[in-house]
Amino acid sequence: MTNRIASFAAALACLAMLPAGAALAADHTVTISGFAFQPAVITVAAGDTITFVNEDGAPHTATAGDGSFDTGRLNKGDSASVTVASAGAIDYKCNFHSSMKGTVTVQ
Repeated sequence: MTNRIASFAAALACLAMLPAGAALAADHTVTISGFAFQPAVITVAAGDTITFVNEDGAPHTATAGDGSFDTGRLNKGDSASVTVASAGAIDYKCNFHSSMKGTVTVQ
């Protein structure tokens, strides 16, 4: 029991060292299904991670128009994670299927 209390106290001490207003990074998932990104529009915070998961039989990519991220080729069942750093809107697309488009808004 003493070890649990000490571990909890240590965890609280680490959290107390975060700057005021600091938020922990979050993880988000965008599924690729039916030749579409779902959701096609997502809002995240700077520092968050987005995992793209391909559930289609065809290969896809999630490639940012500004070059800030590119998952590379994702075959069925593959996934890739990207971390977004700067605030703003990032339009992305699939390099194999030009009709597949999405937007990440980073706050």
